[in-house]
Amino acid sequence: MINSERLLQTFLDLVQIDSPSGHEQEISAHLHARLQDLGMQTHVDEAGSVLGRWEGQGETLLLSAHMDTVSPGRGIQPVVRDGVVYSDGTTILGGDDKSGVAVILEILTCLRDQEQQPAVEVVFSTGEEVGLLGAKALDVTWFQARQALVLDSGGPIHMLVHGAPSSDKFDAIVHGQAAHAGSNPEDGISAIQVTSQAIAHMPLGRIDAETTSNIGLIQGGQAVNVVPDRVEIRGEARSHTTSKLDAQIAAMRQALEKAVSEHPGARLEIEVRRSYESYRLSEQDPLLQRICQALQDLGHTPPVFKLSGGGSDANILNARGIRAVPVSTGMQSVHTTEECIALDDMVTCARLVLHILAG
Repeated sequence: MINSERLLQTFLDLVQIDSPSGHEQEISAHLHARLQDLGMQTHVDEAGSVLGRWEGQGETLLLSAHMDTVSPGRGIQPVVRDGVVYSDGTTILGGDDKSGVAVILEILTCLRDQEQQPAVEVVFSTGEEVGLLGAKALDVTWFQARQALVLDSGGPIHMLVHGAPSSDKFDAIVHGQAAHAGSNPEDGISAIQVTSQAIAHMPLGRIDAETTSNIGLIQGGQAVNVVPDRVEIRGEARSHTTSKLDAQIAAMRQALEKAVSEHPGARLEIEVRRSYESYRLSEQDPLLQRICQALQDLGHTPPVFKLSGGGSDANILNARGIRAVPVSTGMQSVHTTEECIALDDMVTCARLVLHILAG
C-alpha cells in the first residue's frame, strides 16, 4: 500500500537537495544509496545518472525520472498548505521532476515489502532540463526492459501523452562594427539593430497546431556610448512533423541572413543542431493499453490521448528502442516560482504505476 505520509516526506527531503542542471552530484549519491538500501543492483554511469535493477517476475518495466531542476532552484524551502506543496515563492519547487523520483522510491519501498516482486528497472537521469543529456548518454544495452514509464508530466492522470515533437536549437552571432555612438555613429554597424530587424521578421510563437518557435536569449553590447559590434542569440523550434521543423528553422535562418545582407559589413555565424527526435505512439500501443486498463481498474476517468509540446527522456528512450510513455505526477506551473503539486496527485500516480507493475 502507498504510504502518503512517507511519500510526502521523501518528496520534501528531495526538493531540499540542490540539483540544478550540471550539479546533480549530491542527489545522485543520495539516490544511489537509497536504491542500494532497497536491495537493487545499481550503477552510476559517466553522466551521473543512477540506474537500478530488481530481478523479478514478468516482463521488466523501466521507471524513469530526472534529478536536475531549472533555476532558480537553490535553497528551496517547501511549504505544505491544504495538501498541496509549494515553494516559499522565491524559487521553483522542483516537482519537475523530483515528484517522479519520490513516487518511484515509494513504489519500490512498497514492492520491497511484498513477498513477490515484479521485474523492474529504474533510471534517475541528469541534465534533462538542458537537452536530455543524461538520457542521451545512457548505455541502453544495460537495460533488460523494452518498455518504460517516464514519470515526468503534469495534468490529470488520465491525460496520456502518446507523442512529442522534435526540437532544433540554434546559436547565432551577429557581428557588426564598433564606433563611438556620439562622435561617429555612422561609422558603426549596430549588431543590436541588425539582430532586432531579423527577429522582427521571424515567425515566432505558435506557428501551427504542431509547431512552435522561440528566441530565448539575447546578449550583446558593452556601453550605451558604443555602437555594439556583437550580439549572441539562442533560439529553438519544435514540431511533430520534420518537414515543418526544417521549414521553421530555415525561415529563422533566412531572417537573420537577410538582415545581415542589408547592412554591408555585418556578418553572421549560426549553428543549428537537432536536440531530440519526435515520436508518435498508436493509441492501440500495448503499453498505452496497459495504462488504460489500469486506469479503468482503479476507477479513473476514461483516458484522453494528447500530443505534448515539450520533449522529455521519453523522446530519447523511444528513439533508442525502449517504448516509453510519460505519466503525470500532477505537477503544475513548472519552471516558475508558482510551481506546486498536490500530495493526492502523487499518491494517485504511485497507485497507478504500482497497479501496472502488479498486473
